[in-house]
Amino acid sequence: MARSAVELGRDDAVALSYGGHVLAYVVGNLEDGSAFVERALALNPNVATAWGASGWMKICFGEPDRGIEDVAQAMRLSPLDPRLFVWQFFTALGHYCAGHYDDAIGWAEKALRDQPNFASALRILAGSHALRGFPDEAQEPMRRYRRLDPTIRVSSLGNVMPPLCRAEDRARYIDGLRKAGLPE
Repeated sequence: MARSAVELGRDDAVALSYGGHVLAYVVGNLEDGSAFVERALALNPNVATAWGASGWMKICFGEPDRGIEDVAQAMRLSPLDPRLFVWQFFTALGHYCAGHYDDAIGWAEKALRDQPNFASALRILAGSHALRGFPDEAQEPMRRYRRLDPTIRVSSLGNVMPPLCRAEDRARYIDGLRKAGLPE
C-alpha cells in the first residue's frame, strides 16, 4: 500500500511523506523511504510530517545531529500536531544515538507526558538513565516497559528497535537496555 501511495502520489508531498515513512519504518527500506521523503520536501518544504520522517531516517542512518534539526523543523511547523509525542521521541532517539543522555531523558519524558505507555520512549528513558550511570533511575521506566511487553528480552530487541545503520548505535541501544535490567 505504501508503494502504491508513493507511485500514485508522486507529486503529492503528503502522500510521499507518509508512504516514504511507512516504507522505512514498517518495511525497513530506509533508502527508498528516504528518497520519497526527500522528494516530498523538494515539492513542499512546509510539510511537517516530511521533516519528522526525514529526521528519524537521518538518525537511523547515523546522522543524529542532522536528524534532530529536521525533527525540530517539524515541531516548528506544527507545534500542536497530534503526533508531537512521536517527534519528541525521535529527538530523544537522536540524542541517545549521539550520546547526549541528559537531553535524551528530557525529550523522552516530554513524549511520555502525552503518551505514558509509549514503549519506544520508555526504552530510551531507561537506557539513557543506565548509560549515564544511574541504573536505579532506569528501573522505573524499565518496569513500566516490561509491564507493556512482558516477553521482551535483549535477544528479541531486534523486533522492536529502530533500524539503526551504525553498529555503534545498535550496540549502544542494546547496552543501555541491558544495563537498565532487561533480561537476556
